[in-house]
Amino acid sequence: MVQKLGQLKETPSQTAGPYVHIGTTPNWAGIAGVWKEDLGLGLVGPETRGERILVKGRILDGGGTPLKDALVEIWQADAEGLYNSPQERRGRADPHFAGWGRQPVDGTTGEYRFETVKPGRVPYRDGRLMAPHITFWIVARGINIGLHTRMYFADEESANAECPVLARIEHKVRVPTLIAPRAVENGLPTYTFDIRLQGEKETVFFDI
Repeated sequence: MVQKLGQLKETPSQTAGPYVHIGTTPNWAGIAGVWKEDLGLGLVGPETRGERILVKGRILDGGGTPLKDALVEIWQADAEGLYNSPQERRGRADPHFAGWGRQPVDGTTGEYRFETVKPGRVPYRDGRLMAPHITFWIVARGINIGLHTRMYFADEESANAECPVLARIEHKVRVPTLIAPRAVENGLPTYTFDIRLQGEKETVFFDI
């Protein structure tokens, strides 16, 4: 859940450059001693409720080449559709689920991987239920402002058809760029979500 920070002013945007990893994932960047492990690596624990899933994919440029220096963050509700946030007023979220994750893509393959749980449905601002989804935020060299998008689940066809956010996408042929197919990897339900920055099948991004 994005928190409102109305008292703060927006600073001028700058290219993220290679330094974003130093500040956000110092251990990955080879800088030890800042903290024990980089923040956002683990979303779930032994007591986390809900269906365990793996979400993976790559960030692809206009030519279809994976970015090797991208940083990916995800936010999502827990299995009951509740956010681990002070602004959550509908109930108490699963205390054993972080609801937020961060990691750099693999420097060789360009792939990201998050072990998480399948989120529940969350109400839109008018009360209608949105389909289960995970929010993504992506930065890399050359991306001046972080890009926001969402991943929806291919096996939630009925919920996707009812989702008020998906319904607002004008060009329906682009909706599939937000839908991740389901497979199984090492016994774990796996959703592959490749994010295309431009070109053919460019992913839909949200202005938030």
